[in-house]
Amino acid sequence: MSFPPPAGPYRQRDDRTGTRRTAVTQESPIVDLGPAARQVTALLSGVSDDQLTARTPCAEYSVGDLLDHIMGLALAFQNAARKKAPEDAERSAPGQGSAARLEPGWREELPRRLDGMAAAWRDPAAWQGSTEAGGVTLPAGVMGLVALDELVIHGWDLARATGQPFDCDSRSAEAVIGLLSQSALEDRPKELFGAVVPVPESAPALDRAVGLSGRDPAWRA
Repeated sequence: MSFPPPAGPYRQRDDRTGTRRTAVTQESPIVDLGPAARQVTALLSGVSDDQLTARTPCAEYSVGDLLDHIMGLALAFQNAARKKAPEDAERSAPGQGSAARLEPGWREELPRRLDGMAAAWRDPAAWQGSTEAGGVTLPAGVMGLVALDELVIHGWDLARATGQPFDCDSRSAEAVIGLLSQSALEDRPKELFGAVVPVPESAPALDRAVGLSGRDPAWRA
């Protein structure tokens, strides 16, 4: 998934009224984004300059495009956790990633942004109320899970594209499954999601999360 998120992950249809109701709310449990952020950071030293043009599981993204997208989302979700006003966070809103915008010092800057993102979501207040990122307002508990989803799924994307392992912790993977399984029950915007890839229930949690995101866990560069 690329931010902004669609309605699917956090809303379900009410069969009695035909309207949508919140399926994941601001009461969502606090999840530490630190393990996933550290895993993404650990991948960066294994990305060579000649891999920046390589393809990724995101069909529209090269490795360089993906890194630029992660640079933007790390700031945007940090601002969302801190409830920064939209005008204050406008410059960091994540958009379509582009290698042409990737900062020359990304190897040093991206770890700082990922650390800041994870630290901001450790504050219990970050998970309360509502907040905004990328022009989308959500219950803060949902936004925190969307932030985690971005780290886990795009971390997997980066690892596969560059031939590295991605050791996602089970709690992060299960939290992403909980979020994405909501969208799997409904019509999913094709511009943000591929069709769910069936994965056995006995498969590792990360593979199941990847399948729910519309990616094939068997994808290789």
